Amino acid sequence: MDKQQLIRLAESYAAHFGLTLSTVSTYAANDGKWLSGLKGDTSCTLRKASAVIGWFAQNWPADLAWPTDIARPPKSKDAA
Repeated sequence: MDKQQLIRLAESYAAHFGLTLSTVSTYAANDGKWLSGLKGDTSCTLRKASAVIGWFAQNWPADLAWPTDIARPPKSKDAA
């Protein structure tokens, strides 16, 4: 997983629901500026990236295809 893949997921999710990237960033990372920072020179920890990709995996809509070139983590047992 690299930051470009996180941004692609976020932008796809935002477009699907008609949300801003800032709103998706608030939902996924609990920080409205986090994803826009990734679009620039900001980096992130593996822990944060893992948490955000996990959020997308748990909250991805059934009617939107997950990008085939991005590995999708399994849903947690609580969500199943």
